Amino acid sequence: MAEVSTFRNEAAYAQTRLPVEMASTLIPAAYHDDEFFTQERQALWSTSWVCVGLASQVADVGETIVRDVAGTSIIVTRDKEGRLRAFHNVCRHRGSQLVACDQVVKAKRFRCPYHAWAYALSGECLGTPLFEGSDIPVDQQAMFDLDAKSFDKADYGLIGVEIDTWGPLVFVNLVDGAKPLSDWLGDLPSRFSNYGLEGWRVAAQKGYEIDANWKLIAENFMEYYHLPWVHPELIKVSRMEDHYRYQGPGMYTGMMTNPVSQADNSGWLELPPAPRLTDDELVSGRFMHLFPNVSISVLPNHMFVMILTPHGPGHTSEQTYILTHPSTMQSDGAHDAMEKLADFWDHVNAEDIEIVERVQVGISTTAYAGGRMCYRFEEPLHRFQNMVIDRMVGVDRIPDGDPDEGIKVFGSH
Repeated sequence: MAEVSTFRNEAAYAQTRLPVEMASTLIPAAYHDDEFFTQERQALWSTSWVCVGLASQVADVGETIVRDVAGTSIIVTRDKEGRLRAFHNVCRHRGSQLVACDQVVKAKRFRCPYHAWAYALSGECLGTPLFEGSDIPVDQQAMFDLDAKSFDKADYGLIGVEIDTWGPLVFVNLVDGAKPLSDWLGDLPSRFSNYGLEGWRVAAQKGYEIDANWKLIAENFMEYYHLPWVHPELIKVSRMEDHYRYQGPGMYTGMMTNPVSQADNSGWLELPPAPRLTDDELVSGRFMHLFPNVSISVLPNHMFVMILTPHGPGHTSEQTYILTHPSTMQSDGAHDAMEKLADFWDHVNAEDIEIVERVQVGISTTAYAGGRMCYRFEEPLHRFQNMVIDRMVGVDRIPDGDPDEGIKVFGSH
């Protein structure tokens, strides 16, 4: 029997499996070790519903984005019937990549740059050359036609990938016949049903390159213990004493600020809210990290999205978007308020990047063997890190929610 990798062995995570009040953090190798990163791609990223972008990026027929998932290039597009499709970015002939990495295109079909095999937006092989635009002389084209008796185009369509959406977000799963995204989401759709998030539109966006492991960025998002020292401006609108846990069953961690406060130059409450929100939703900020790679902050009048793509144990690309309900941007002064809001989020993000890059350096030193969880403050980290462990050791489990959602994160509860 082949030896099981240390990183795929339950015994490696005994201290993190303890109840949060007794637990230590995930092993440091999980954040900097090349072998862990390789194993993680296989065990975690290749088996999870991974967020790859926004539905608005592929809203029209032929709009296409290319994303890396577990080291695999994936095409996401919309076919002529208006259905979202995802495929492995590889020609069925000799394996050439069809669309360049990270490219955004508007395509009528996918045509291989190597030997001109072409595929419909729905994945069917349209044929082997020749197609319009060919430079082959007409009297020589017959030699490029394959013998129909030895080749059936129906057997050589693009290799499909499971795809689904929630709200404005698009997800793919490399497992053929994966369990539905709805299982992964748990109760998130019902929690946000009043917001109508599927209709919200991008108002601003920005990308970042971060010299830190993707898990450090995710974990930084899901805890508020660091706010007083890292985010002096954010703490004015999302006060420490107003934080509550907000998580039910599902592959996510969650917190809520209630009420959200106004502060000069934040822009958080300057735009009008979305329609049909409850009184509670009109004064709340809800912050979720959906495993493994997307963080969302939903306020009454906007949504901030962070999508993480790891490129190595110590480097991550982060794409951020601010979305609003369409009616929000029709108000007087909306564009000025959005500019202020985008500057605020960029400032907060820069503070987070600086600190997680410092953590990456420190956690990579041989002297650090892991730290003690800070109960209540870091319970979401414990939940998240145990999701990581589950995928690494092959446990297919969706965590339950808090029995009491009225848990105040700071102070008495």
